[in-house]
Amino acid sequence: MPPTKKARWIGHLRWLLLLPIPVLWCVVDNYGWLTFLENKAVDWRFEYRGELDSPVKIVYVDIDTLSLNEIGGFPWSRTYFSRVASALVNESKVKAIGFDIVFSDEGVAESVDRRKLVLGNAEFGRYLMKQPPVVLAASYAGQVFLDVNGKVKERALPIMSSETRPLSLIEPPETPEFETSADPNKQQPWTPPVAIGLIDTLGNGTRTVPVWAPNNTNITYYHMAVQLARLYWGLGPESLRLRPDGLDFVRSDGAIMRTVPLVRGQLLEVNWFTRWFSSRTAHVEFSTVYKFAEALTSKDPEEQKLAKDFFAQEEFRDAVVLVGPVDPLFQDLAPTSLDDAMVPKVGVHANLLKTIVSGEFLQRLTPATNYAIVFGLTLVVTILSIAGGARALFAKIMAVLAVGTYVALVFQFFKGSHLVLPLTAPLGAAFTTSFAGLIWQVIDEQKAKGRIRGMFGAYVSPQLVDRMVESGEDPQLGGHEDQITAYFSDIQSFSAFSEKLPPAQLVELMNEYLTACTDIVQAQGGTLDKYIGDAVVAMFGAPIPLPDHAFRACVATQLVHQRLGELREKWKHEGEKWPEIVWKMQSRIGLNSGLATIGNMGSRTRFNYTMMGDNVNLAARMESGSKSWGAYTMVTEATKLACQKQDPERVVFRALGRIQVMGRSQAVPIHEIVGLKEALPPNAAECIGLFEEAMVKYYTRDWDAALALFKRSAEFEPNQPGKTPGVKTNPSLVYQRIVEDYRRVPPAPEWNGVYVMTEK
Repeated sequence: MPPTKKARWIGHLRWLLLLPIPVLWCVVDNYGWLTFLENKAVDWRFEYRGELDSPVKIVYVDIDTLSLNEIGGFPWSRTYFSRVASALVNESKVKAIGFDIVFSDEGVAESVDRRKLVLGNAEFGRYLMKQPPVVLAASYAGQVFLDVNGKVKERALPIMSSETRPLSLIEPPETPEFETSADPNKQQPWTPPVAIGLIDTLGNGTRTVPVWAPNNTNITYYHMAVQLARLYWGLGPESLRLRPDGLDFVRSDGAIMRTVPLVRGQLLEVNWFTRWFSSRTAHVEFSTVYKFAEALTSKDPEEQKLAKDFFAQEEFRDAVVLVGPVDPLFQDLAPTSLDDAMVPKVGVHANLLKTIVSGEFLQRLTPATNYAIVFGLTLVVTILSIAGGARALFAKIMAVLAVGTYVALVFQFFKGSHLVLPLTAPLGAAFTTSFAGLIWQVIDEQKAKGRIRGMFGAYVSPQLVDRMVESGEDPQLGGHEDQITAYFSDIQSFSAFSEKLPPAQLVELMNEYLTACTDIVQAQGGTLDKYIGDAVVAMFGAPIPLPDHAFRACVATQLVHQRLGELREKWKHEGEKWPEIVWKMQSRIGLNSGLATIGNMGSRTRFNYTMMGDNVNLAARMESGSKSWGAYTMVTEATKLACQKQDPERVVFRALGRIQVMGRSQAVPIHEIVGLKEALPPNAAECIGLFEEAMVKYYTRDWDAALALFKRSAEFEPNQPGKTPGVKTNPSLVYQRIVEDYRRVPPAPEWNGVYVMTEK
């Protein structure tokens, strides 16, 4: 039936109410509240992609613990740096050297040997006057400082997209200064004429760096990686040209060698090529390089040769060298997108240099495109998640596949083209919106279930109601064949109850008894078919298929008998409310397993979900016939075998022989369920053993031996007349009578042990 106008209006309203969820995710993302999660997601992409081949050789000269132990604690005389740089440039022919150390004499300790300091500055200064390919560090790390007049100034990294200070108040970074006066009262600082590069990162992290920074001196400071790239390409300072959205490296002939795209006109993300410790990176201790640099001027020819061989190594040739602190005492450590552990931040400059030289920049979409992805993925996943009908499961699987496909694309695009697609906001919006839609759907389904239960709950089983709701099908006439176990139960001598109890009490008693029976049957997975007076008719295996339907039915019979025993004790202790016959109530149950016709049967206006067929009738015969055999649960061999296939030990059976019921020409092996293994009386096993021996004698017509054995087994029967409430006989007593009859009037010579029932 097509949806009504009201239903369509409610559907549109639902989407309008769900719309704010992805909008909220976009707002949260816009304000940067998802940055931590998104950064973590980007790190996963780096891990998935792995390391890349470096477009430029990098050698790290580490100021490590070993170097500090050999040379001494910081600050060192700049003689060490002068000689190391000179050897690397002159002997190794490196392309450029970057010092990740701010060579500033501000705040030098009073205990420092000023004369030695000045001599070291002079030597390093003389070398730098030659304008070698060296980049010295500048930094905004020291936020508060004293100017030449002793005034307190604040130095903070200017981020132009959020900067509120006028240019006149933006102080320059702390830059290299070489003190040239040995007299502390007559300071004469000097700035070397070489490239100076910023070593700051955004938020002191390892993801984003300011490519350049303005200040009130009209000098633009570029990042160290920018200066190193310029020297690597052999370009002069004039080659750097800023644009609103990028930085160009321009050759002398005017051709653009590389354009660096800038985020917000200033920032650049680091595309991490290598881990700190990797087969793709080269490390050497500063102290080692210094020793070989000193050996170059040794009078010993062998030492000179070793030094020259050291600096002639291929890993130095045309490389970019980064000299930086790596000892934890310098506290210049942070995790990276490829390193979970804290590693030296000098690696930022190397990987940013590789990013610039390779031109493999991380790419991001515009905010509008990101928001379109958020809404698109949310729409697809939500529609598939809340789809109902017969293909609801398939739709939900497709929703999961849609999410998985998007995640795979996110990782693959990053690996293949360095494109950073949004992940946190789209997934968060898709999951929360679809979850809200599913909650709404569940509420609708519960309402539908309540409506159908209200209509049919008094007539059919809860399982059938649930299946009707889940299938979306209206109840209709028709049936199908299926394997089930049919269950029939009846109260022993119920007509006597009707005579001795007034109608109101009889109804109260039946309600309590039938409730107990039904609860147990349904708890074991059975479906109530109908009540016929005191009789309970149920089926196991329909409408919900149960591969262990026979086992469940057998267990249910014994739980019903156990519960009836508890009820008898309860009724007995309720004093004169109930007559003695109620204290002795017993129920007989019959089971049979096999094919039966299951479905809605009746008229087109009134029908019942029930079962029909020969196997159902046989189950009814098991219940009615159990009275003749003194048994309270009688089942066919089909039920016994199916039960034991699931669990061969828990349900204990006893073979009662082979009978031919009225209306059937074929003999049927019948069995009694003696009980559940965990609840058997102590003598039950001995009773069953003697009974089986007696049956062997019975089939061989050894009447005397059979009678003797049946008399012995009768002593151990679980149900004893006069002792067990309501019990008048048991299988051992029944067979004593049958054997005595056969002893007086033997059966025909062709008799095969089958007992022909003369009543239903």
